[in-house]
Amino acid sequence: MMKEKLTIVKVGGAVVEDELQLSQLLKDFSAIEGRKVLVHGGGRKATKMAERLGFETKMVNGRRITDATMLEVVTMVYGGLVNKNLVAQLQANGVNALGLTGADANAILSHKRPLKDGIDYGFVGDVDAGNGEMLSKLIEAGITPVMAPLTHDGKGHILNTNADTIASETAKALASIYDVTLIFSFEKKGVLSNPDDNDSVIPVITKEDFERYKADGTISGGMLPKIENALRAVEAGVSRVIITLATAIDGKHGTVIE
Repeated sequence: MMKEKLTIVKVGGAVVEDELQLSQLLKDFSAIEGRKVLVHGGGRKATKMAERLGFETKMVNGRRITDATMLEVVTMVYGGLVNKNLVAQLQANGVNALGLTGADANAILSHKRPLKDGIDYGFVGDVDAGNGEMLSKLIEAGITPVMAPLTHDGKGHILNTNADTIASETAKALASIYDVTLIFSFEKKGVLSNPDDNDSVIPVITKEDFERYKADGTISGGMLPKIENALRAVEAGVSRVIITLATAIDGKHGTVIE
């Protein structure tokens, strides 16, 4: 029996910040036929909100250190401000959206990240399992889940979790039920061989290519965990993973991860 198609789109923090870009992305997302899920970030908004509240944001290797105060900020911003704005705008575009954190309906269970290279990331979650069965019930009822980058540990604690990881783990959890296409959308046309040339898109990246690009420095920084998440999704049975521009989420552009 052929599986039904499902498209998961992850929208990055920079796009969430830009009202025009975001409005266009949500229109394009609404036009995607069939079943779909939206996963969002919002790190820049959280940084700005922390600043307004007088809290300093600490980052290590591009990842946010989430102490108890920062956890309150990200919970408010991701689970409230960003998530509900996206839900309201999708409703205006005719999509029956439902905003979820990982704690809602036990969508994504995680554990607190242990010390890594001597660094304590605080209340940051590493995912144990996504609840594909529950999400598929919502999807089959005509609901489009909108996933915020927060998870829970099953013991009453919310944990801040990387949005690319949420997208990848959601795709993996649904891959046994649907024919899943996972699209990571952000401000570039794809993975670039030259970061200063937006047209230098690498069309396809395999695991072997990635190791080579990582070793020679072609791919570095925040793109590394994004591709690692994409490769894990492919290994777990996700049909297609594409990294592309926020204005090109039709699955026909960008870098395909195989």
